[in-house]
Formats: sequence, C-alpha cells, structure tokens
Amino acid sequence: MGAEVFHHLKKVLKEKGYNTAVGDEGGFAPDLKSNEEALQVIMEAIEKAGYRPGEDIYLALDPASSEFYDAGKKVYRLASEGRELTAEKMVDYYAGLVDGYPIVSIEDGMAEDDWEGWKLMTERLGNRIQLVGDDLFVTNTERLRKGIELGVANSVLIKVNQIGTLTETLECVETAHRAGYTTVISHRSGETEDTTIADIAVAVNAGQIKTGSASRSDRIAKYNQLLRIEEMLGDTAIFAGSSVLRA
Repeated sequence: MGAEVFHHLKKVLKEKGYNTAVGDEGGFAPDLKSNEEALQVIMEAIEKAGYRPGEDIYLALDPASSEFYDAGKKVYRLASEGRELTAEKMVDYYAGLVDGYPIVSIEDGMAEDDWEGWKLMTERLGNRIQLVGDDLFVTNTERLRKGIELGVANSVLIKVNQIGTLTETLECVETAHRAGYTTVISHRSGETEDTTIADIAVAVNAGQIKTGSASRSDRIAKYNQLLRIEEMLGDTAIFAGSSVLRA
C-alpha cells in the first residue's frame, strides 16, 4: 500500500509541475505553496492508488518544530505562511489539521525544550492521537522520565545509535512501555543498509517502525528484513495494525 501511494504521489507531483527528486530519507521534497498542500497531495495520491484516506490509510506528521522555533520570542515561525504562532496557537493549528485530515500521529509537534507547549498539546490532543517525542526525549531515559512526570507526549521515538548502547535503548523502551507510552523504532538521517532496527522493532514488540520512504536501498533494506522476519515466524507472526497506537 505504501509503495503504491509513493509511486502515485510522484505522478501527482509531476502533474502539478513539482520536482520529484528524493531527499536523504527517500522522500520527495517539492517546493509546495503551503504546509497544508503537502497533506492535500498525499490525500490525492492515496485516492488515486485506490485506497480510502481515514479507512485504509492514515497520516503521521513529523513537523520537526525545533527547527522553526524562536526560543527568545517563544514563537513558532511558519515562514512559508508568513506567520508567528505562540505555543497555544500552534496547538490550535495542529488541532485544525487533525480535524480536517485522517492524522493519527504527530512527532515533535513542539520544540524540544518547550515543555509548556508540549503540556498544552498533550492536554488538547493526547486523547485523540499519538504524540511522539523525538528531539524532546532523544532516546534518553532521564528526559523520558521527566516527560512522564509532567504528563507530556504519549509516545517516544527510539534511535539506537542516538543514545549509544543497546542496553540504554532497551531501558528507554521498557520505561516507556511501563508508563503506557508507545514506542516507534527509528532510523537516522544518515543511514546504511544495516537492518538491526527492524529486528529491534520486532524484539521489543514496538509495533511501529520509521525508516523512510519506498526508495533508496538503505531504507528498503529494513522493510525487506521485516518481510524476512514475517516469513520466518510463519503463522505466529501477527500484524497489530492500528491497535499499536495509543489513541
């Protein structure tokens, strides 16, 4: 399904006159007119692939908001839209997107040190969708524990080579699961064809993996490993589907 949508997305972008070169993680990086247009072209690609948005396929966002947060002014700069939003207005913005599109997960919706913003977002959207902390937690158990105590986010992105050791990685996963947080095992921007994260995703029963689009061998290698694991497990392999999401 994902591969079909990926190829239809390329067609949609070409029809609209956009560049279809892929970036480091294998995804398209066209110069769109607005942030929301990204969602619109993906929705169109899903439908052209013969699937139903909100029934067959859902959306997950990674705004990487630390990249456009002004810590001095405590505002989020949406440069393409010429707007500066407070944390509260940023949450309103996300809520509007969640209302309008089949979004089930938002990663790094607030900046890594905007704990108050994270609290606002969790209170507003935490019961509706998965809120993943990547830059917020950096696979660090101490930061995760702080987040749990403050009641921010409800999921953590797990990057093995970010924290440095497999032991620390597993400790972070266990801490998250004990607190009722979901976990998403993730690649990094600079990747190789090593498939360890696919094995870890299955081993810790994460149910979710983030490893790029359906292009570039360093990304495809992980998906192929998951297929091999499924074949090896046979009838004991269970696809959890949307049940892995918190909301």
